[in-house]
Amino acid sequence: MLRSPFFCFILFLFFLSCEEKTTVSIPQSPVKKEAAFLQEKALNNFKNKNFNSAFYYYNKSKILFESIKDSSNITYSLIMMCAVQQMNGDYYGSKETLTEALPFIKNDYNYSASINNYFGIADKELSLYDDAIFYYNQAINEAKDTQSKQHPLNNIAVVYIKQKKYDKAIKILESINFDDSALVKSKARAIDNLGFAYFKKGNSNKGIKLMNQGLDLRKQADDPYGSIESYLHLSEYYSGTDRKKSNKYAQTAYGLATKSNSIDERLKALSFLITNNGDTKYARKYIVLNDSIIHIRNNFKNKFAKIKYDSKKEKEENQKLKLERVENLLSLQEVKYQRIFFIIGIAALFFFILYLRKRSRIEKIKTAYDTETRIAKDIHDELANDVFNAMTFTQTQSLDTESKETLIQKLDHIYARVRRISRENNTIDTKLNYAANLKEMLSTYNSEGTNVIITSIENANWETMDDLKKVAIYRVLQELMVNMKKHSGASVVVVKFDTDDNSVFIQYTDNGKGAEKNKIIKNGLQNMENRILAIKGSIIFDTEPQRGFKVKITLPK
Repeated sequence: MLRSPFFCFILFLFFLSCEEKTTVSIPQSPVKKEAAFLQEKALNNFKNKNFNSAFYYYNKSKILFESIKDSSNITYSLIMMCAVQQMNGDYYGSKETLTEALPFIKNDYNYSASINNYFGIADKELSLYDDAIFYYNQAINEAKDTQSKQHPLNNIAVVYIKQKKYDKAIKILESINFDDSALVKSKARAIDNLGFAYFKKGNSNKGIKLMNQGLDLRKQADDPYGSIESYLHLSEYYSGTDRKKSNKYAQTAYGLATKSNSIDERLKALSFLITNNGDTKYARKYIVLNDSIIHIRNNFKNKFAKIKYDSKKEKEENQKLKLERVENLLSLQEVKYQRIFFIIGIAALFFFILYLRKRSRIEKIKTAYDTETRIAKDIHDELANDVFNAMTFTQTQSLDTESKETLIQKLDHIYARVRRISRENNTIDTKLNYAANLKEMLSTYNSEGTNVIITSIENANWETMDDLKKVAIYRVLQELMVNMKKHSGASVVVVKFDTDDNSVFIQYTDNGKGAEKNKIIKNGLQNMENRILAIKGSIIFDTEPQRGFKVKITLPK
């Protein structure tokens, strides 16, 4: 299961908020019985970690509940679909799913608090920290009791720690009061985070005391999953003073994360082991695991998007068949008036839904989506939209010479996207054709608005370089080019290769908009750093607003 530590809280909070819903009487109508059966089937698959099936059946139940206008169950199914997406790393898709639920929540504060928590979680994982804090505060305002507010408060403190606002985090965590009936696991999490905040602020003695107290509570509560976070905090604490202890805690965290199949925590533990030891054994594990998780999560995103797309298409076809049956039963005069009123009703409903979706996206998502700079858009949706547009064009336009040219351009655009996606995920040839393939990959980012200049690529003496270094170089340069394409707005990119007796040098420069160094989102850059460190190289990032982006990579031969 692919998850992060926040899910222990969010699922607990969500099921509490839905407790009243699960005690309702057995549905009476055949449609509601079928929808409830599908919902139960989805929950069983969710508990057994069959996430594709869970998402599929929740989506099917949501469609049936829509047909009988059951707002509560529509919202429940959509929230559970969001949970499945977030547990598998599809944070953009989860926000779109949550947006679908907004028109149905009305004044249901239980659901509203849960939805705001999920929005906060998605934005936190996407490093949109200010947006995450906004949604967590909304959840606090809508929480029905003091204990329910403690979890989003803890989450806000975690965000403040990530923003290095340690005083704010400490103030929040020290304000949380746990009574005798409170969950020990929640108390342990708050104490551990408080200790970590004190440590990051510079008060090491108080920090280590609280972190050890949090770990002891987690052991008492038999919480091996929560203990992973404690061991990672302790490993970071000792990384600068006692490397042996740091390794011990990192290895313990890695072992527990492996047992619970927690990929993100395994990667974090490996990053400490790499930093402490510089051992290629850990580096190889990191690279293999990281590449694997990216591939798996992309597959999940594509499958979730396909389920939604196929169900939408099926729904449209069913509506079309239903309309045809109605028309066959009515007389010609009745059909005439029915069509008029039907079209007027559908048009009014269509514009009303557009209005609701536009308003909710403006208020809840659009700004966030416009500013998100780290995660790729959903591959399947992009291609599906392009294909759909091309199909619509052929159905609505006469294919004269000019229209054919337009259609060819659309198909060329789709073909280019498919080739790029394939190239970004295919196997890397590290043999004789490596230099040519690397140059071809870099050249694919040439466009009318961007000129990519590649110089002296043959100087690197690729024949004597081992395969691990070649793969690392290829992936790092690929990530740099993807980031450039998405974020920099550069018109000129230069990639220069050089060498001396002992080292290979790679210089990347673009004239894009740059960024402030202390505001660079670290996830993508961290992957690049880990790859280069794994092959005993160094990487330096140099950027300022409106001054472009530079990267210097040095590798031993």
